Amino acid sequence: MHIPNEMLNGTICPVTAAVSAVGIVGAAVAAVKSKERPKAARFGAVAALIFSGQMMNFPIQNGTSGHLLGGVLASALLGTPFGILAMALVVSVQCLLFSDGGFSVLGANVLNMAVIGAGLGGILRSKRVRSFPFTSLKRIVSVGSVAWISVVAAAFACSLELAVAGTIDFSKVAVSMLGTHALIGIGEALITLSAYYLFAEETYEKVPEWIIGAPLLASGLIAGLLSPFASGFPDGLEWVAEKYQFLHEAAPAFASPMPDYAVAGIPVEALSTGLAGMIGVFATFLLGWAVAAVVTCFSLKRVAA
Repeated sequence: MHIPNEMLNGTICPVTAAVSAVGIVGAAVAAVKSKERPKAARFGAVAALIFSGQMMNFPIQNGTSGHLLGGVLASALLGTPFGILAMALVVSVQCLLFSDGGFSVLGANVLNMAVIGAGLGGILRSKRVRSFPFTSLKRIVSVGSVAWISVVAAAFACSLELAVAGTIDFSKVAVSMLGTHALIGIGEALITLSAYYLFAEETYEKVPEWIIGAPLLASGLIAGLLSPFASGFPDGLEWVAEKYQFLHEAAPAFASPMPDYAVAGIPVEALSTGLAGMIGVFATFLLGWAVAAVVTCFSLKRVAA
């Protein structure tokens, strides 16, 4: 659901950028104040896992595909404030390194996938957790159902942004976007639940050391080995754009080094995609580690003061 530059224009771009900035600053402040903070390595590893998961498009119907958004997964594994920061980092890396999502609409993409996906999704999940006893049913309901809701909510926000920009009438785009992403949300729920059971610390009575780096290993395998076999069908937004003919190719406003997840000079597509994915994984991990380290530093200074 990465919106390209040509789909949005006008005041919606700076408005969504401003709202996203407020959301990220708020998440950063909450992360600094949080008593439970993930280790820097775990934060980076989970962010890398989300990055690689978004490379794996899966087919749904009528030549359409979807992919993990990962907002609820990020919040479930890291906590809501850190989940927002992780998703904002992933979306930014995708835009700047791979031209996945336009530069001028980066604020809208961060709003949809980080602030709404991880923020609203994380809040809804925490409310549902309190509604159920500590059983497997709680995890299934609170994580799986909210993961589905987060995808539909992001699709609704995207539809509204397209309508405000004058790209397409809201009544037209909303029906198609919500219908398509309701199906994608099922895949989101299943992937989120599977990853949560594998990597959540509360899954284990005693958290093993390997659980910190396990998401990074998984992300490397997904991006390096599996991503070349992802579905080539257009994703939900692209499919709707093709249906209503508002998908127009345009030169990117920002020249990224590896557009479309391809490394220049490597003629074998699978190798090029896999290598680009690995570069993205490690870039996301290192940047995530740095972000978490800075948050921890400010937290320690706050406690000391």
